[in-house]
Amino acid sequence: MKVLHVEAGRHLYGGARQVVYLIGGLQGRGVTNLLACPPGSAIAAAATPCARIHPIPMRGDFDPGLVRRLQRLIRRTRPDLVHLHSRRGADWAGGLAARLTGTPCVLSRRVDNPEPRWLVALKYRLYDRVITISEGIRQVLLAEGVPPARLRCVHSAVDAEPFQRPCERDRFQATFGLPPDAITLGVIAQLIPRKGHRYLLQVLPELLAEYPRLHVLLFGQGPLRHTLEQDVARRGLAPHVHFTGFRTDLAEVLPCLDLVVHPADKEGLGVALLQAAAAGVPIVASRAGGIPEIVRQGENGLLVPAGDTAALRTALRTLLADPVLRHRMGQRGRAIVARDFSVDTMVDGNLAVYRELLDGRA
Repeated sequence: MKVLHVEAGRHLYGGARQVVYLIGGLQGRGVTNLLACPPGSAIAAAATPCARIHPIPMRGDFDPGLVRRLQRLIRRTRPDLVHLHSRRGADWAGGLAARLTGTPCVLSRRVDNPEPRWLVALKYRLYDRVITISEGIRQVLLAEGVPPARLRCVHSAVDAEPFQRPCERDRFQATFGLPPDAITLGVIAQLIPRKGHRYLLQVLPELLAEYPRLHVLLFGQGPLRHTLEQDVARRGLAPHVHFTGFRTDLAEVLPCLDLVVHPADKEGLGVALLQAAAAGVPIVASRAGGIPEIVRQGENGLLVPAGDTAALRTALRTLLADPVLRHRMGQRGRAIVARDFSVDTMVDGNLAVYRELLDGRA
């Protein structure tokens, strides 16, 4: 089986990393992988050991030339199917190119934000199958009229082993300038509105009054950084809130956190939550999108309604006050990841969709 994967992202964020996991696992199962991606993208270097890389300019949603470029690539390489992994124009352009060449096409859907029904009706007929990374996303597409027969749910995965190392406490504290007795909360998300950082900042003054040793580490970058920095300064939180930027050492950092907080308004699934659970860190998160499929209420964390700051404050207080409960939830989180979100499970799920589609075509 030969599969052409299309990924438009330039950075090795959550979705692109899932593609690398998938391609590596498929290669081990005898699949030949081709990867179309932007020139100079991080995924090209990461996927080189397990895929033939085809750099193609991808200029976003308004790039009609991408259809022609992908069409030529498909005709030249003759894959058995095309798997589209991202939006940014690669979804509709890749679907149209596959349709024009008569090639079976699969789309991975990683976000839970709704699209206009007229767009759904036009776009999703291009795909033979749509793989959602959570049941929450599948329900969104069902509500928008995508036929159930086209939808399959295959959860995203995490390579758990790198996150299961012991915490190097001295190094952790020195890296972020933390006092030895700090209690640390981490938020691992792009600095964009739908990730809900503002809700945590709203409740933080009251929490600091009870837990003055509390420190918050905001991992990630994005257009909201300046606004969040202003909010932190206005509330007098600067000594306790640390903007760390995008980091490549999360496997070393996460095991040292006491708690991960994810108060997002929307979330397809949340790979950072899988990483936190693999590291044995309990989680407080919104009951939004696919988050409840990772964060099981009372097992490995606590769920609150999205945007409900009172509930968020109560949940954080509950876990801050009980280190034993935090430890117990962290251990359960590791078990959940090992059972339900392994890379092998994700690879086998995608491969099953490929085989179902190709067998049906035959």
